[in-house]
Amino acid sequence: MDLTLIWKTVLIGVVEGLTEFLPVSSTGHIILAEEVLNFRGPPGKVFEIVIQLGAILAICFLYRAKLWTTATGLLQREPLALRFTAAVVVAFLPAALIGVVAHKYIKSVLFSPWVVAVALIVGGIAILVIERLAQRPRIKSLDEVDLKTALYVGLCQSLAMVPGVSRAGATIMGARVFRVDRATAAEFSFFLAIPTMIGATVYDLYKNWTSLDWHGGGVIALGFIAAFASATLVVGPFVRFISRHGFGVFAWYRIALGTLALILLALR
Repeated sequence: MDLTLIWKTVLIGVVEGLTEFLPVSSTGHIILAEEVLNFRGPPGKVFEIVIQLGAILAICFLYRAKLWTTATGLLQREPLALRFTAAVVVAFLPAALIGVVAHKYIKSVLFSPWVVAVALIVGGIAILVIERLAQRPRIKSLDEVDLKTALYVGLCQSLAMVPGVSRAGATIMGARVFRVDRATAAEFSFFLAIPTMIGATVYDLYKNWTSLDWHGGGVIALGFIAAFASATLVVGPFVRFISRHGFGVFAWYRIALGTLALILLALR
């Protein structure tokens, strides 16, 4: 593996880890980064699939206490554990159903730098509007998320099928619309990411099994480690930042990046 390939691999892994749980679209950033860097990973999109798992593993590591408490609570049929698990499952179902039905169309038509750029701008504007109009929160902890709110958040997550929309952005902003406070909205989005991203990964592997190529294992492993490490570092500061300052900076970042992407694409 030459030095150029190493730094490109690490950079894209870091981009995945930094953006997976921020409302800026990790998929959009990966598409744009690979386009700009002229990066071509192993055939079959194995690289992109595995680095997403690296980011998800970071959430499992950081929130291991909550996951363990929930798992043991389920065995003992504790009401809070049952309620939280049901909320995550209900929120997961809309995107799972739509993903199965529309997977082929989404992958073949929507995965374009142009789509990403426009979605970044539109999503940034949506964040600014929601932040301005959001009402006083009524849900201030994960254990307070009810099934109705979870379903609404799950429907919002379905919008993230469009690359550039951002799964984290759609779920967090969806939760904000339904009066969940910022930190709780972000953390519920993190937990919802676990079944969503694992489910999407398994489905991707199943649909593309015949075309998968695991050659280039060093590149895949390096990207996985970079995604895990960067996600581990960014999640805690992100929650603290948005609790104090909101999401405005991410909205303006999206608008600026999307505008820059459109200009660069037009000039090619």
